[in-house]
Amino acid sequence: MIHRQRHLEQIALGLRQFPVLALLGPRQVGKTTLARQLAAEWNGPTHHFDLEDPDDQARLSDPAFVLRPLTGLVVLDEIQIRPDLFPLLRVLADRAETPARFLILGSAAPELLRNTAESLAGRVTFHELDGLGLNELAPDQLDQRWLRGGFPRAFLAEDIDASQVWREAFIRTYLERDLPQLGINLPALTLRRFWTMLGHYHGQTWNGSELARSLGVSDKTVSRYLDILEGTFMTWRLRPWHTNSGKREVKAPKVYLADTGILHSLLGIAGEHDLLAHPKCGASWEGFVLHEILRHTNAKRDEAYFWALHSGAELDLMIVRNGRRLGFEVKLTRSPKVTPSMRSAQEALGLDHLYIVCHGEGEAWPLAQGISAVPLSALYSGNITI
Repeated sequence: MIHRQRHLEQIALGLRQFPVLALLGPRQVGKTTLARQLAAEWNGPTHHFDLEDPDDQARLSDPAFVLRPLTGLVVLDEIQIRPDLFPLLRVLADRAETPARFLILGSAAPELLRNTAESLAGRVTFHELDGLGLNELAPDQLDQRWLRGGFPRAFLAEDIDASQVWREAFIRTYLERDLPQLGINLPALTLRRFWTMLGHYHGQTWNGSELARSLGVSDKTVSRYLDILEGTFMTWRLRPWHTNSGKREVKAPKVYLADTGILHSLLGIAGEHDLLAHPKCGASWEGFVLHEILRHTNAKRDEAYFWALHSGAELDLMIVRNGRRLGFEVKLTRSPKVTPSMRSAQEALGLDHLYIVCHGEGEAWPLAQGISAVPLSALYSGNITI
């Protein structure tokens, strides 16, 4: 079992500050395991309710009667199945001296969890759990993590074939069971086609009209499909940055699939040889690295951007925080070089520093004034601070 200490510490801190903490992330990413690890370290009584378990469903037929007398840590797993519990949680969270802390686990973003914001505003903090990060793995597991993705069972599978079987089963269950549980009733085959097509657009700017024509639906429909995948942590969007330079800048967001293992399954990539020969290899590496950079810097959505001109100059990622601007370029090479595009981005955006994150091992090294190369394996060695 991988002990995810950083997440445990942040969750424990959140529960000290708020009566309710929502631990959100895709199914099978390790939320229940993390909750049980937290309960094992909790100083006081703990109670766990799995809202998919028929026995626990029966126990909570009268939730106020069952939950009101509990003290200590109360875990409610798969909370999206019981949105009717949110008003009760608000009442329990407002009690004097807060006799219980509630850890609620969900597989959908707050906007898909009906009544969450309205019922628990000011009483809940959110913590997102994604796939295994490089800071939780050994340095020599980088390529395995890239190929198999970050879902623990896919990553820890006996071999690549077993990992592929697990990911295919996950995709099928997500489409046929998980979405209907959220009240999202769409043909599984249609959404799988869209998801697969989106994999071919991984790392590109969003073009809803083109995808809509391919599927024979409206632009509004494909936007809804994308919202659903993003709201269930299957995709993420990177917003464009705009300057006042007067140049023709790209204004559509970039779209990435959140997990490289799922991306590879949708694209029919079975192993390392297939990955390195695939046209989306570079885009897959880019999405993987950008996710790790965002994880390492704890960048919020309104702090992370990409920048691109229609003439060709671009920057994969810019993080804006505390008046500083750090730029990141991702290259699938061990010997990156400074390009005219990087120079253009450095000048146009006024970057404090530009990092070229590449493959390989070792420490960062300077390439030019204000530009450094950083192997991905060295990302967590203290070279990048913001």
